[in-house]
Amino acid sequence: MSESYNLQLPFILPGQAQKHVTVNEALAKLDALAKLRLVARGVNTPPASPVDGAAWDIGPAPTGAWVGQAGKIAVASNGSWLFVTPKQGWRCWDETLKLTATFDGGSWVAYAVQTLASGAATLGHIAEITHTLTAGATNTTSTAIPQNAVVIGVTGRVKTAIAGAGVTGFKLGVSGANNRYGAGLGIALNSFIHGVTGQPQAYYAATPLLITAEGGSFAAGGQIILAVHYMQLKVPNAV
Repeated sequence: MSESYNLQLPFILPGQAQKHVTVNEALAKLDALAKLRLVARGVNTPPASPVDGAAWDIGPAPTGAWVGQAGKIAVASNGSWLFVTPKQGWRCWDETLKLTATFDGGSWVAYAVQTLASGAATLGHIAEITHTLTAGATNTTSTAIPQNAVVIGVTGRVKTAIAGAGVTGFKLGVSGANNRYGAGLGIALNSFIHGVTGQPQAYYAATPLLITAEGGSFAAGGQIILAVHYMQLKVPNAV
């Protein structure tokens, strides 16, 4: 056995010369893979001046120094490249898209809580928007809940204090259930929302959130950060 099972770190062989070369390669792989951060995923062209230790997920049609290494992880090392085959269950942080992904044995699946080799997966998401209030008794946000989402809850924070004649607070929900995610919510700077759905709520169509003033009407200008915490299902890959 010339390398380790999981991270494919090279072993020093008995009587081997220049042992430091093997040790340095192992350390470079360990540094890149132990807390795996991919600069980007699905990249086919090697970067011209990579930083040592930076890693990329190689796409399906690699060129240059990556030819023949499709689907592997490329780690920049001392002007060259180290290649590692990812294993099912490995997780990474995508530095470009700012998200986590899990390797299902064939590809990296963003936001995966659990994956199967078939490609089926349970995905955990957070969708965040900043809504600037307009004058009136109610405000409808841009689409915050995507199609086919099972919402666990909505959290938020008042980013700019909410004002308006007689306004004492607000409700947060959706059309037909205007307080589903909270009522009596604070209007001062940094007031927060922690609205847990009473039971997992499925939304089959893309849905905006509804903000309703309590005690009066909103003045224009207040801002609220809203984060929708939800799950989605990924079907198995085509066969």
